[in-house]
Amino acid sequence: MIYLYIDTSSEYLYSALSKDNEVLSFKKSKLEHDLSAYALDEISKMFEDAKLSPDDVDKIIVVDGPGSFTGTRIGITIAKVYAWAKKIKITTTTSLYAMALSSKFDGIHVPIINARRGFVYAAIYDKDMKELLKPQHIEEEKLLKELEKYDNYKYISNDEFDDIDDIEEYDPDLSKIISYTKDNEDLNPHSVNPNYLKLTAAEESKKND
Repeated sequence: MIYLYIDTSSEYLYSALSKDNEVLSFKKSKLEHDLSAYALDEISKMFEDAKLSPDDVDKIIVVDGPGSFTGTRIGITIAKVYAWAKKIKITTTTSLYAMALSSKFDGIHVPIINARRGFVYAAIYDKDMKELLKPQHIEEEKLLKELEKYDNYKYISNDEFDDIDDIEEYDPDLSKIISYTKDNEDLNPHSVNPNYLKLTAAEESKKND
């Protein structure tokens, strides 16, 4: 089985092609505002590096959020169109789960993304990746309160925070992420949508009308 992993939920493109638990080719590119312009080109180059055709892929794993609203939509759109056009299996995972999986810390993992205005996207997993706090949009203060239950934990992030430090930099372990998520439930491509964990600005405005 050949797997294609796509994550555009931040200012980075994280993508890989894997076969039999071996990463054949990968991209870890900081594209920032150029994600929409270059993500597909970078993924195409990855196929060239691996000497594979898009027809060789058996399943796509795409990160459906949380993170950048625009960035997440880019990866989801690429994955959905690809899966539908080629009749390839598709499944999803979260950016927070991928972050926790990639941690080298032997303890409790706290993947965290700055959602601004005192809020974060966060989850808590034990060292065996058992979910202790489901991925959610939460006030930073509430997360800190929740963490009072635990010791020996480590934050994982590429963001900066006012009241949180001692953060392990997120460097995706693409092999491990694919290994842990490749057997997730197969989905209808049309049912795959961004999972923002909060309302968009337009949705918030409509809700308050």
